Amino acid sequence: MLYIWKLILKIVMWFFIISISSVIIFKFLPIPFTPFMIKRCIMQKVNDEEIKLNKEWKSTDQISNNLKLAVISCEDQRFQEHNGFDFEAIKKAMFENENGKRLRGGSTISQQTAKNVFLLDGRNYIRKAFEAYFTFLIELIWGKDRIMECYLNVIEFGNGIYGAEAASQFYFKK
Repeated sequence: MLYIWKLILKIVMWFFIISISSVIIFKFLPIPFTPFMIKRCIMQKVNDEEIKLNKEWKSTDQISNNLKLAVISCEDQRFQEHNGFDFEAIKKAMFENENGKRLRGGSTISQQTAKNVFLLDGRNYIRKAFEAYFTFLIELIWGKDRIMECYLNVIEFGNGIYGAEAASQFYFKK
């Protein structure tokens, strides 16, 4: 029994070491790929589709401020005000979902970035707990500018099109 507790303690310790180290590293380096991107490539292969992974990292100063404003306007109007969690939006989403209205989320840009960079998609409480943990870490370590930069570089804008630059090249040829 003691062996099992030691093993669990080691796993938890390594999880914290790896997760915190990853967040610190990605504060400074571009994110080369995400678990979601890998999953999408695997699904394309399984379905005998051409593997599409189009992305090109751009720093925040190379991304249009109009795009940043548009994303904040449609995704998370209180992005600059909250610390990763918009409890007002979460309450509203829970109320609407419980009352049979169209399912909607209350996730912030920070939460979506944490999910997209570190986790797979899915809807369960365990994944949401990990999302909350990573959201806390990126808000603490990265800050708002880096969160927006990462979000705009990893978000999927179409099948296999990740990030603002890839979307601009694909849809507008510039």
